Amino acid sequence: MGGVTGRCACGAVRYASAVDPLMALHCQCRDCQRDSGTGHSCHVMLPKSLLNLPGNLKRYESVADNGNPVYRGFCPECGSSVTYGTAAFPDEVFVTAGSLDDPSWFKPVIVVYASSAQPWDHVDPSLPRFQEMPPLERTE
Repeated sequence: MGGVTGRCACGAVRYASAVDPLMALHCQCRDCQRDSGTGHSCHVMLPKSLLNLPGNLKRYESVADNGNPVYRGFCPECGSSVTYGTAAFPDEVFVTAGSLDDPSWFKPVIVVYASSAQPWDHVDPSLPRFQEMPPLERTE
């Protein structure tokens, strides 16, 4: 693929990574449901040190159900959700699949926090499901 690029809805926040994502996933936790306004969010994991994200995001910090500190990064102009991070993966950052310049290649490999799934949220039944976030093996 050769890396990824993306932006918020208004274009004030742009990002780029020269490396391909480490993983793509669906998350059905309640925080992601609230953030996305749907039953799950779609994220790709990137090495934090290799993500070029100039400028500032508005940062919202909270504590996940499992007790880990988490944060979300939003465009301060349009409010688009762009990033997600967790203390469980201090060297990685997740970008929202909807913010990708070309989201057509997004192919999730797992569903996490399936324990919080809404009965009306139907994702690919062939994907492995985890009740929480498992230790992740990278799909580089």
